[in-house]
Amino acid sequence: MNLRFAQFLKNFSSFENRIEKLSDIINYGRLVSINGLVLEVSGLKAPIGSECFIERIVDGKNANINAEVIGFSRDKTLLLSFEEIYGVFPGARVFSKLNSYVNCVTKKMPLGLELLGRVLDGQGKPLDQLPKINYKNHAKIKIYKDNPLNRTPITEVLDTGIRAINGLLTIGRGQKIGIFSTSGIGKSILLGMMARYTKADVIIIALIGERGREVKDFIENILGVEGLSKSVVIAAPADKSPLLKIQAASYAINIAEYFYNSNKHVLLIMDSLTRYAMAQREIALSLGELPISKGYPASIFSKIPNLIERTGIFNKDKGSITSFYTVLTEGEDEQDPVSHLARSILDGHIVLSRYYADLGHYPAIDIESSISRVMPDIISSKQYKQAFYFKKLVASYQRNKDLINIGAYVKGTDSVLDHAIKIWPKLEKFLQQEMSEKSDYVFSCQSLNEIFL
Repeated sequence: MNLRFAQFLKNFSSFENRIEKLSDIINYGRLVSINGLVLEVSGLKAPIGSECFIERIVDGKNANINAEVIGFSRDKTLLLSFEEIYGVFPGARVFSKLNSYVNCVTKKMPLGLELLGRVLDGQGKPLDQLPKINYKNHAKIKIYKDNPLNRTPITEVLDTGIRAINGLLTIGRGQKIGIFSTSGIGKSILLGMMARYTKADVIIIALIGERGREVKDFIENILGVEGLSKSVVIAAPADKSPLLKIQAASYAINIAEYFYNSNKHVLLIMDSLTRYAMAQREIALSLGELPISKGYPASIFSKIPNLIERTGIFNKDKGSITSFYTVLTEGEDEQDPVSHLARSILDGHIVLSRYYADLGHYPAIDIESSISRVMPDIISSKQYKQAFYFKKLVASYQRNKDLINIGAYVKGTDSVLDHAIKIWPKLEKFLQQEMSEKSDYVFSCQSLNEIFL
């Protein structure tokens, strides 16, 4: 009897060891519950950030969906799906794509010159119905830390091809700029002009959380064939998972860093930073974080700087990453936490005004409220004085416009306002520009100079 029991223990121990080795290779757990966007799994051993797939049944057939590990709660692993969870059932098996004991998070995304002219999603999969990219290089999606003392000062002017920006809000290579705008006042058109006319080797465009119709319209009608030829478009429309939106933003910056390391001058356009913040908020609230400001949790105030600070100039012997981030200011709420945070960490901001848009004044840039913080360091003193005086004239005219229109203003009361009234048509013409019109930096400075001759 004792021999039989000893043999049983030996066989059981051998079986248990085989099961443990098998679980290392096929690491899986069981779906326990779904809490909002979060799926709770028991028995799964996988690090945060690793990808998994969940079995589900659709139309009577098995169809797996992808998910990512985003946290833990006691003995449960928390996942967020990249897709709709329709068809998922209680006890569904959840498999890890990685051996969690050996590998860390290595979500690889395609890189290389083959990306130019392509439209991809947040996972590097083609959206343009062209063949799958046969890539040799990969990016590992992660946050890079850099010593701020290693950053190179911005000394070179970036030609955006837009007269008002070149002359009055001069941008430097490696600068980080915010475009603050409400909906429907020409934000996409301005971005399209920048993508077409800016002097950059490579343009990375990240369309985060935008309407699906706008994505196609931007690519075909605003960006155009010429703009797309030197661009990489990463799109994660509004109907996609918040996880895909976050991953798309990170992937876009990884592509920008790849070309920067290849000694290219890169222009990164992200539309929009607000949608990225909303996706982060959605995940954070699902994990139980408490909202502290306008529904945003505290983690947002570290996520956004981590994203923005990855652009700039880190080595004078390499290229540069100049970045434009659009920030939605619905209702022009000055207390919006994303808008307030973005203003504090960016190197300047361009504000679009509905007042100008309603007048048919495009681009609808509010020169009075806009600023480029590196402008004084990269332009001549003459241009700076002219730009400063130009803004002073515009401000004086706008504040007294009602008096001027009703004839209540008496000429000679204010010399600055008198000058603004005299040359107002020239000021207005300088600020307006057709979408098909390109105005390089030299021509913009000449036009500014001619106003004051």
